Amino acid sequence: MTSYRDILVRPLGGDERITEIVLNRPERKNAYTQQLCDELCHALRVFDRSAVTRVAVLTGAGDAFCSGGDVQHSEEIDQGDAHPFGHGFVMRDTGHTVVRSLLAVAKPVVAAINGAAVAGGLTFALACDLRIARQRARIGDTSGRLGLLPDEGGAWFFPRAMGLEAALRMSLLGEVYDAATAQRLGLVGEVVPDAEFDDAVRSLAGRLADAAPLAASVVKRLMRRAADMTLDQALDTLGMAVDVVNRSEDVVEGVDAFLSRRRPSFQGR
Repeated sequence: MTSYRDILVRPLGGDERITEIVLNRPERKNAYTQQLCDELCHALRVFDRSAVTRVAVLTGAGDAFCSGGDVQHSEEIDQGDAHPFGHGFVMRDTGHTVVRSLLAVAKPVVAAINGAAVAGGLTFALACDLRIARQRARIGDTSGRLGLLPDEGGAWFFPRAMGLEAALRMSLLGEVYDAATAQRLGLVGEVVPDAEFDDAVRSLAGRLADAAPLAASVVKRLMRRAADMTLDQALDTLGMAVDVVNRSEDVVEGVDAFLSRRRPSFQGR
């Protein structure tokens, strides 16, 4: 198993089908650096290529999910200052790479928002497929408070999640919301009491791990791409996907399990 410095990677609750990836810089509220981003992208590639793992859970150590980019990491700031377009290059090689990696993963990824998820940290969560938050979590965009722009594609993700005016309000005013408000605005899908959070995350990830892996991967891809398609294009793409999935062993197992009134055991074939 690969050894990392700024993240932890382990089975969640001992279930080898579920990979927990923990951003592990609690002293900095899990703010990301080049090192953390490189490690996270590597861990996502390993997870996606594994024949055993089916679901990833992204979370943070301590009392934060992720507070965005580490503005005190002077080495990367110096790299940006050294070139007219240097800051854009640094972002391209750090947070932007993480967002692209999260979107490229074929398997489901859950953001378990255990605490503050702000600025680029919120963008990382929105690049995951599902988001579950504990009541104490605080979620929003603080980048404007520093005179910065919404990190790592926030200007793309935020309006899609919550609508244009709400996204502008959040970013222009630097607003941070409690978990219930964030759910109402569309930033998270589920909020659970603090004491029930770990169990709720395991339950959600376990249900995803029980699902048919091939169908889950195709559904994720279809829905991600549908936003940029016409209905006719989406239907044509679905027709081709169905022709592949319906021939799989998982569909045979799913139909037999339904007729036999038992739980299916999907193998991803």
